[in-house]
Amino acid sequence: MATQPVAQPYLVGHSASATALLGLPPGALQSEYWQQILAGNQIAAGSQPLSSVYSGHQFGVWAGQLGDGRAALLGELVPPAGHGGVAQEIQLKGSGLTPYSRMGDGRAVLRSSIREFLCSEAMHALGVPTTRALCVIGSDHPVYREQPETAAVVTRLAPSFIRFGHFEHFCHHGLQPQLRQLADHVIARFYPECRTDTRLNGNVYANLLRSVTERTAGMVAQWQAVGFCHGVMNTDNMSILGLTIDYGPFQFLDAFDPGHICNHSDNQGRYAFCKQPNVAYWNLYCLGQALLPLIEDQDLTIAALETFKSAYPQAFDACMAPKLGFAAVRAGQRALVDALLQLMATDGVDYTIFWRRLSHWVQQPAAGATTPDAAVRDLFMDRDAIDQWLLQYSERLSDIPRGLAAILMLKTNPKYVLRNHLGELAIRAARDKDFSVVAQLLQVLEKPFDEHPALETFAAFPPDWAGSISISCSS
Repeated sequence: MATQPVAQPYLVGHSASATALLGLPPGALQSEYWQQILAGNQIAAGSQPLSSVYSGHQFGVWAGQLGDGRAALLGELVPPAGHGGVAQEIQLKGSGLTPYSRMGDGRAVLRSSIREFLCSEAMHALGVPTTRALCVIGSDHPVYREQPETAAVVTRLAPSFIRFGHFEHFCHHGLQPQLRQLADHVIARFYPECRTDTRLNGNVYANLLRSVTERTAGMVAQWQAVGFCHGVMNTDNMSILGLTIDYGPFQFLDAFDPGHICNHSDNQGRYAFCKQPNVAYWNLYCLGQALLPLIEDQDLTIAALETFKSAYPQAFDACMAPKLGFAAVRAGQRALVDALLQLMATDGVDYTIFWRRLSHWVQQPAAGATTPDAAVRDLFMDRDAIDQWLLQYSERLSDIPRGLAAILMLKTNPKYVLRNHLGELAIRAARDKDFSVVAQLLQVLEKPFDEHPALETFAAFPPDWAGSISISCSS
């Protein structure tokens, strides 16, 4: 398969840490050589680009055969000895038509490529399992969506881009030898412990399903803790490695709203923020159905999937503990969190700003150990309710040195996340060939727990116009 060139490519932004992950020198992506390769204009030595087929359920409905409609896998790069990294697959998104483009043009547009680039690196810095983004290459090549736009190619990195949908494809088409070959490859490469795990009667494929279930539960728990909405959790957008993949109509919450729908195309609210854990569970059931011909035991398949019911709440509790300054999950923590989230939802409190202010309140409480700082209290309309919650919270903190709790919280509760309006500012500037906002945003998102006083505006409340931004599956 050949990628399709674009005219006069230019570098929009790149990640130095992702570059280092590949063992490349710091300035490598500034070179014409790499820019031509990562635009899809040239084929690197040893590369044989390919796109893979998969199937899947989209918005809960079987969609049949899908596949990499605009993604080309260049190959796998093993970092040089001494870099300490693992082998990474390199994939171009937006490099032209593939055998699976169907009615599409195989291109990605500048706006979606910038969003995926920034969010991939932001999620990595937050500690959330994710694919990485090496760079964005832009071009004035025209692309037509709701309106004329310009093309871009984002380079993505991951140990593997295998999805639930790959397994669904082979199962649905009765290709059991290929299904087994795929499962055996994934086990040998990424889940070798499944061969020796004695749980689930030692059934290797049931153990694989259990392991993927546990990883997926942990990933989604981290999404919920940081306030991240994926927006399009189709089974073909679920990584077999438990990585966040396919950044399309995503959003970090502004005002906390459990029912928030970030995808304008999601008319039924299937992928609302509060539904993400249940959708992950549903998607895992689809994976379980795909693996059933290999597991050959329905009870074992269900037993593997049922681990989600304990793994997810345990993972969520573990994520929320350090946000509260607890080094480990404490008795009564879940009730404390549930009460807080209800208060935040009722008053529409900004999710990221609340947690950061709470961290500073613990660091420097107002006079009197249980007197709330106005910076926290003023986020709520119901002052009596938040006063009562803070009193209960202070009692939970009574046996923990405030300084230690605050240190943990300030390393857990970010000051900077990729809000929709920040991405929009970067996109607007980039359309005029001004990539400074992309670079500035990347600077704070790579170190989201630091203060960055010169870029303080990126941590402010969203402007009124942020609510009018519409994000859909179109890209």
